[in-house]
Amino acid sequence: MSGKPEILFLAHRIPYPPDKGDKIRSWRLLKHLTQTYAVHLACFVDDARDFAHGDFLRGVCASTTLIALNPQVGKAKSLSGYLTGEPLSMTYYRSKAMQKAVDGLRARPLVAEVVFSSTMAQYIEKPLPGRKRIIDFCDADSEKWRQYAQDTAPPLRWIYEREGRLLARAETRIANWTDASFAITPAEAALFNHRRALKKDVAWWSNGVDTDYFDPVLAYGELPAADVVFVGAMDYRANVEAATYFAEAVWPLVLKSAPDARFAIVGANPVRQIRVLDGKNRISVTGRVDDVRPWLGQAKTVVAPLRVARGIQNKVLEAMAMAKPVVATSAAATGLCVHAGEDIMIADKADAMAQEILALLDDGDRRRQLGAAARRMVCEHYLWDDQLKHFDQALGASAYSSSSMEPSEKLASSA
Repeated sequence: MSGKPEILFLAHRIPYPPDKGDKIRSWRLLKHLTQTYAVHLACFVDDARDFAHGDFLRGVCASTTLIALNPQVGKAKSLSGYLTGEPLSMTYYRSKAMQKAVDGLRARPLVAEVVFSSTMAQYIEKPLPGRKRIIDFCDADSEKWRQYAQDTAPPLRWIYEREGRLLARAETRIANWTDASFAITPAEAALFNHRRALKKDVAWWSNGVDTDYFDPVLAYGELPAADVVFVGAMDYRANVEAATYFAEAVWPLVLKSAPDARFAIVGANPVRQIRVLDGKNRISVTGRVDDVRPWLGQAKTVVAPLRVARGIQNKVLEAMAMAKPVVATSAAATGLCVHAGEDIMIADKADAMAQEILALLDDGDRRRQLGAAARRMVCEHYLWDDQLKHFDQALGASAYSSSSMEPSEKLASSA
């Protein structure tokens, strides 16, 4: 052991590579903690390909425990929540193997136990003397299920309503027994803090952007250019719904006035609903790409047409860091320190979004002006070191500089 104080870090998904929203945040937090602590990592792996990153994490952490989680088995196992009266999310992530591993790690002389996501808090609910228990909720997941219920017909609506209700109770109970808890934005923290049963305030720290990596002045090579780009993991429901809505409701309006425009959906694991759009109406679906920056760099505008969005949209911050004009729904911009019309364009209706895109496609000066303002905003408010200081205060740790992070660690986040 290095002589550093030891802590436990639990995550519902392996935090490397940082190729999607929650993994960007959990990786940055984990990497940050390893500068001060000997971190014992335990997490689930729901994609067998990610086991290949185990050696890298073992080189970063004091110990690394990776436990396979089969999504289909997890879904079947989650049904036990109907018998126990628990949220299905909790029983989905319940594992005897994980509990045994965590119990072994908790026997070590830890100074703190850090949990990423509410579903992992069940493994450290029993308090042990002499150590802090801290949770990063990231988002209020219960609110996501409540929003899904509003847009879904029975019987799924009833399932989503139940999950939202029971998960909100569980989140509140967890926040009450932890020493400190965090959300990703002030607005997300407020969702917790407005609950009557909450006894301790939930604080917040925001995601950041590596502005050296997402730098518009770098050369990113040649790719088939797209005028308009949407970036996101394309097996995530909110992204699938957003891309489909844009392709069906907004993009035809754009093509009426700009028939030569091209739209690219850039992101891993596109479901069939997205794949069938490829080649239609000048739409391309890329699937996984090694680096999203060339697509962002060559786009004239980036869109974030999400109808349901929790926390902070990394895809929006990264596009803004690349000095790209972004046209987003108000949902996608929630929680961001942005000013509509100055560093981002907000449009919730299809015709309004199409009009904003067309105006930007026709005005290069406006694109450059809006993009420059967007990057300034990100550099002023969304640097990782500044944000992680909030977490340091809860742990009593000193901040460090992450400028020495290896290039291999800086991966395109949303592909």
